[in-house]
Amino acid sequence: MGAQRDGSQADMSDLLPREAFRVVEPIAVRWGDMDAYEHVNNAAFLTYCESARITYFETVDLFDHVDDKNGPVVVEVRCAFLRQVHYPANLEVGAKASQIGRSSFTLEYGIFDTADGDRVAEGSSVVVWIDRKAGRSHSLPTSLVERIRALDLS
Repeated sequence: MGAQRDGSQADMSDLLPREAFRVVEPIAVRWGDMDAYEHVNNAAFLTYCESARITYFETVDLFDHVDDKNGPVVVEVRCAFLRQVHYPANLEVGAKASQIGRSSFTLEYGIFDTADGDRVAEGSSVVVWIDRKAGRSHSLPTSLVERIRALDLS
């Protein structure tokens, strides 16, 4: 079971099923993703989530809003490991917005083994839109908010 932000364990029934994710990134586990314990290293899962996050950004046209003044930064990342993964394996990482605020949004991730459909990990990240010069949060572009809401929050 995955850990909650307060340290308690997640109830597996609270986790989104694979079908709930409209943005899905396929991942082929590489030999180099494993560690000395012969399973995929925890850091690799964060890279898998990063790949899904970038695909999500592309899906909602986030990069159309990035310029020299404003853009996204990831301020929080969380991952709970539910089952070991070994090479060779093929995974699917789903990304879905679960919350959106004035200057930030939260993405939830589900990582699934394609061989049996089982969830092997779950996680989240908080993305904040910032004014690069001031180094402070800035309101999300309205059209980006509309795209995120249309995709996941409607």
